[in-house]
Amino acid sequence: MILKAYPDYKKKTLFPAILLFIILFVASCSSTKYIENYQSVVKKVEIDSVPDQFKEEVRNYVQKDIRPAPKLGINVGLYNLFYGLFKIKSIGNPAPILDSTLVDISRVQIEKFLQSKGYFNAKVKSDIKVEKQRASILFSATPGPAFYVNQLTFDVKDSVLKEIYFRTKPSYSHIHVGMQYDDDSLAYERDKLYEVAKQNGYYDFVRPYIKYVVDSNLNDSKANIALIVDNPEDKLFHPRYTIGETNIIIAPNSDGFPDSIPLNPRVIRQIRYTDMAKRFRRNPIVRYDFIKAGEFYNSTMEDITYSRLYELNVFKNVKIDYQKAKDSSLVVDPIIRLIPQKKMSNRIEGEIPFNAGTVGFTLSNTYTNNNLFRGAERFEFQIKGGLQSRLGQGGSLFSDVYQRDFSVSANLAVPRLILPFDIPMMGKNGMPFTTFSTSYVYALQKDFFVRRVFLNSVTYDWFETRSKLHSFTPLNFEYRFGGLLLVTDGPDSVQNEINKELIKNNEYNLLLLGRKDITLGIKYTYTLNQNKLLSPGSFIYFRGNIDMAGNLLDGITRLLGKHKNTADGSPATVLGLPYNQYIRPEVDVRWYKSLGQDKQFVARLNAGVGYAYGNSDAMPFEKLFFAGGSSGVRAWQARTLGPGNYNRGVRLTSEETRRTFFGLDQLGQMHIETNLEYRYKLLNNFLGAKLKGAVFLDAGNVWNISRGNPFPETYFDFKKVLNQIGVGTGVGLRYDVEYFVFRFDIGLKLKDPQFVGSDQWVIRKFLSGAEQFKADYKVTHSPESYRFVQYNFGIGLPF
Repeated sequence: MILKAYPDYKKKTLFPAILLFIILFVASCSSTKYIENYQSVVKKVEIDSVPDQFKEEVRNYVQKDIRPAPKLGINVGLYNLFYGLFKIKSIGNPAPILDSTLVDISRVQIEKFLQSKGYFNAKVKSDIKVEKQRASILFSATPGPAFYVNQLTFDVKDSVLKEIYFRTKPSYSHIHVGMQYDDDSLAYERDKLYEVAKQNGYYDFVRPYIKYVVDSNLNDSKANIALIVDNPEDKLFHPRYTIGETNIIIAPNSDGFPDSIPLNPRVIRQIRYTDMAKRFRRNPIVRYDFIKAGEFYNSTMEDITYSRLYELNVFKNVKIDYQKAKDSSLVVDPIIRLIPQKKMSNRIEGEIPFNAGTVGFTLSNTYTNNNLFRGAERFEFQIKGGLQSRLGQGGSLFSDVYQRDFSVSANLAVPRLILPFDIPMMGKNGMPFTTFSTSYVYALQKDFFVRRVFLNSVTYDWFETRSKLHSFTPLNFEYRFGGLLLVTDGPDSVQNEINKELIKNNEYNLLLLGRKDITLGIKYTYTLNQNKLLSPGSFIYFRGNIDMAGNLLDGITRLLGKHKNTADGSPATVLGLPYNQYIRPEVDVRWYKSLGQDKQFVARLNAGVGYAYGNSDAMPFEKLFFAGGSSGVRAWQARTLGPGNYNRGVRLTSEETRRTFFGLDQLGQMHIETNLEYRYKLLNNFLGAKLKGAVFLDAGNVWNISRGNPFPETYFDFKKVLNQIGVGTGVGLRYDVEYFVFRFDIGLKLKDPQFVGSDQWVIRKFLSGAEQFKADYKVTHSPESYRFVQYNFGIGLPF
């Protein structure tokens, strides 16, 4: 056999390739490279003598095509690079080209803006300077004095509408005597008055009925403002309409309505319900018609009806029209036309999870029926299975399958709260649901353990307001059974000894895996401002939940006088199995701060604790917390941080043990994580979407708090908490395609609590001596390698 030595092309070509890209990028940053000789690139725009409070806002009136690129931006450089090499225009933005017409339009817009803010005598001049195809533009403003409101008068000719306006005005009005004149405040007042009219029966009311008369010909820069609401021509008042008979008509199929529509002759409570599809029961649809007969026409109730009927998820089109009564009475009859969507769908999904030394696949099939019992009930049935195999053992890719997972689940979501009593206006702020869930989960790890879990629950979800969501699970029943597969008396004496040592040193975790028990409890979750998560504004998000179990069963067993003694391993039982008794609260608090122009800062605290008591001395295995992962401390892979100062290489002394326990031994009954993230826009145009960036700092860990774990370093100690925290930093990219976000984060470990003293600051090893550090770590932690950098892929923002 002849062995040939091949050069390491990766190392030899990586640096030159990076250097070449940098050179090309820097060269492409010459913004005048791809323009004609008669053109100039706008490099600077200055606006002089604008009042301080309007300096930022006034820049928005400079036309976008002549706004200079940010000094630290990469839009122009990337555009030139990809256009110059490949003629691709979908990455980055071209350099802004000077256009005198756009300069004059900008000048006029700035002048009008200042006048709209009370500077009635404002004038703006523009000046352009060009040198070597680089242009600078100066807008010079002469604002003049600001005008203030001297007197406000209201002339609402319809007396009923006037009374409604003055009654509602204090809750929204922005105009008052003494304020600086502002067009936006007047426009806001007009819009709110229009909304109030449309909410109180004025079906024919339109905005042109509302007008302002401004008199600025006074001394001392003062203005008188008169708000006038005219009546319709030749009428003494605005007609105020009430709701008459409602027609709800459902098309026969998703193609729409035929030319002829035979209406149902029956009218029940002023609603004529015609289902041409013969697929929908009356009550589940009529329930979310908030346009009620006999009430005044109200545009808000119309909007709510639109939203709820769409949220039923069985109609692809909802249209609401009105027909005035033929007898000229002040009555409008709503006509609600609904076009159904497809009833059933089937979705197949797969993924390939992998990490160092393992590879696998997961495949699932989900069947969905959006109208199971003809009441817009959403039924989902899913079958999911997966395998995980070790690599490097010889043979084919899946010759050493060590983990198998299988689950089957069914969910039925009914679009109402199934209760023995009626709740008025339920659904006004959002669609309520009652969800029935059941599932069976099977997990097998070869020669280690098998677990089977039955999960059953009933959950109510409803909105108190648009921003306050409640979720209550009055019934949560879980049945676990399984056992350990470790053999201590088999034919392989060596393996017998290994398994005995494994059980001896890790009895605590093994007992959790092998437990057979039941859980009967309740859950409650309160969420604030979930509807704002995709907005770029400033707000506080809060999500708090609590999971409690065992108290009802504990009360029953006490009444029955059943013996209970968890200290000596004889807890009370139900159906021959011990029941879990615990409390598990968790909170997620975030502060979102808008910094303007697609910039946002986010601070987050996520903490939880699980405490077993009464009939239990430990939390169920599935209720434990873990640290790391794409939405936690991102410099660590999920389930590889903690608990506390736990070090796998010290506590798990054999490679086989570490391999067997991977992902199972680094859990805890308590967790605290905090994240700081700065988000900003990188590219306006990257293959047809926005490319955004992020810089983050994460910290946190998990700990044990319940008795029984043999490793004291895993317990929470307030005096040592700073020594037990893992810290990571990193950068990320978000590819925003409007409906969802593809995310890629790179996390770098700064401080790793598994080490001691100053050695925890692993960033020092990363900067100097990384290879030797990783080699030493491999010796004591094999088959694991130390990873300073962790890559995270995901869909959606991390928080």
